[in-house]
Amino acid sequence: MSASVSSSTGLPSSPAANPNRWRALFVLSLTQLVVVLDGTIVNIALPQAQIDLGLTDTERQWVVTAYALAFGSLLLLGGRIADYWGRKRTFIVGMIGFGAASVLGGLTQSGTELIIARGLQGAFAALLAPAALALLTVTFTHGKERNTAFAVFGTVAGAGAAVGLVLGGVLTEYANWRWCLLVNVFFVIVGLVGALLFVAESKAEGDNRYDILGAITVTLGLGSLVYGFSLADSGWGTPQTIGFLAAGAGLLVLFVVVESKVAQPLLPLRVLTNRVRGGAFLMQAIAGSVMIGAMLYLTFHLQIVLGMQPLEAGLATLPLPIAITAVAPLATKLLASIGARPLMIGGPIIVAAGLFYLSFITADGSYFAQVLPGMVLLGIGMAFIFIPLQNVALSGIAPHDAGAASATVNASMQIGGSIGLSIFTAIYVSTSADAAASSPGLAALTAGYSAVFFASAIAMIGAAVIAAIFIRGPKSQLSPGGTAEFVHLG
Repeated sequence: MSASVSSSTGLPSSPAANPNRWRALFVLSLTQLVVVLDGTIVNIALPQAQIDLGLTDTERQWVVTAYALAFGSLLLLGGRIADYWGRKRTFIVGMIGFGAASVLGGLTQSGTELIIARGLQGAFAALLAPAALALLTVTFTHGKERNTAFAVFGTVAGAGAAVGLVLGGVLTEYANWRWCLLVNVFFVIVGLVGALLFVAESKAEGDNRYDILGAITVTLGLGSLVYGFSLADSGWGTPQTIGFLAAGAGLLVLFVVVESKVAQPLLPLRVLTNRVRGGAFLMQAIAGSVMIGAMLYLTFHLQIVLGMQPLEAGLATLPLPIAITAVAPLATKLLASIGARPLMIGGPIIVAAGLFYLSFITADGSYFAQVLPGMVLLGIGMAFIFIPLQNVALSGIAPHDAGAASATVNASMQIGGSIGLSIFTAIYVSTSADAAASSPGLAALTAGYSAVFFASAIAMIGAAVIAAIFIRGPKSQLSPGGTAEFVHLG
């Protein structure tokens, strides 16, 4: 199928590229839902899984971290595989592998097997996610159609984590925690059929060579960095923590050096040195730390402190995705009229307000007074962040780099989530241990959760500052379909 070319962008115009593009959007959005949802769906099930499999607290954390770590560490390689091998082909292989890993996790009989299965889920998600986002990028290249497509995709990304909590509650309550993994088989079947019918193949043209050294250094670097942060709950000054953090930082520096010298880099530095895109990637990482890290402790508060059953706890998180979905149309209209920058500054401030509110929870407080208002604010703010975020992060990307740039968007969120979860866990352990000396029991747990929410709020204020500094330029550059060149750093 030949594609017509837009005179303003030099990219294939979406109608000629794929007449089934709106059906493809449904399939690709479903994929985004599965990937984000799976980062949180097991959170509600963790207390029951911990009892059933005899998990330690450290193993419990690694059920979450293994997924995000494998996902984030391998995303850049997955993005280049999609670019070079074929995005639709990579999407299909990722779907099949993700489904198989989900079945393995659902049938596991030990904590170690569960952690391995979650890691495999993350590895195949690293193929699936960048392929899906790259397909979206090359299918909807400009104008109102791109606006609508990225608004739908962004809404799914923002609501997916909270939807995972609700679905996890339903499955844990009425079936078994194992169905939080096995349910993915349904999504995989729908995704595979939809991809075969409606998604058009695309890949980077020309002489494409894999950057093996870049893949090794970035995968080991990100893995070492995240693992080092995960050791911080035992102390920031321990040799193991310092060693892994230093090794991770050194390997990432080496990765940058490699990328600046090879002819076919895994991650072209032009993707990162773009000021606006770089700011969007940083914001994505902070948002990931909150949606993956802080939300885990919110579910613990609902179940352990407030005594909710899994379904009740899942439903209690429903106001968050409802708020995101309700505000998304307004955010989409504002994006077209005022551009991305005001939304990307205001959104984090609203999220920070919600997190500050949650930081005042008490052991004897009520859900409606102490939790619900904070979650509504989180949902409103996240809608203003996620609607423009991915669009801005991928504006001006050439088709050849679509997979690598899409992988960076996803990697930012997953690595941010992994690091955020590790840091928040260290804060929780330290604070709750100190509080237990004077106020043992639920009060000590609540003090730890409160500290996590406060730290998350500070992080979101940092995201607003990043937006104010980096997300700059004429509105035409920061609106859906903007094609002008952004300012590059350096």
